[in-house]
Amino acid sequence: MNTSLTNAARLFTAGLRALLVLTVVTGIVYPLVVTGVAQGLFPGKANGSEIKADGKVVGSSLIGQSYNLPLKEGRETPEPDLRWFQGRPANGLGTNTVNTRYELILSGATNRSADDPELLQWVQDAKAAVVRDNSVPGHPVRPEDVPADAVTSSGSGLDPDISPRYADLQVHRVAANNGLPAERVQELVDEHTTPRTLGFIGEPRVNVLELNIALGELVAPGAGH
Repeated sequence: MNTSLTNAARLFTAGLRALLVLTVVTGIVYPLVVTGVAQGLFPGKANGSEIKADGKVVGSSLIGQSYNLPLKEGRETPEPDLRWFQGRPANGLGTNTVNTRYELILSGATNRSADDPELLQWVQDAKAAVVRDNSVPGHPVRPEDVPADAVTSSGSGLDPDISPRYADLQVHRVAANNGLPAERVQELVDEHTTPRTLGFIGEPRVNVLELNIALGELVAPGAGH
């Protein structure tokens, strides 16, 4: 009887020691080491890839934002603010009552097949809007000029980037609406175009938030979205 109690006490003590050691190692030491390494080597990414303007955090380079006018009475969705470069459609978030814009409540793709009638209508409507909004005197946009990312959402619906082709398509409209030379706006796009990672991974891309912050500084120093 005494031997059994002694063994039980020894096993309990050993288990308690193991629990305490593992708690300290995995719950305190390991997180602190990982956090320290991340902050030391990749502080920007470790803190959420924050983007700042005028000393304030205005977003993340990983999350897309919308650039819209205030919602007008009688309309279900706001109209785009054509002074700014526009990102990809947010149809990945659907037309639900919880979230219809670039917000962090939820994300997701449309989960519709390529021949889904509603998806096809979204694409046609988006293409017509891109052609209409970006056609300016002397620089009309043709339907065949519209790239795929201008009329389709990403898998998450939160893509922060657009293709250089879509950014180039918006140059004349942005320049006209801000009273800027198209050449200067094109230079801005070129300056904010990121090439393929390591030269072969992914596609060239333009971060819309970073581009619009630079645009705001160009239009009125210190101004942002």
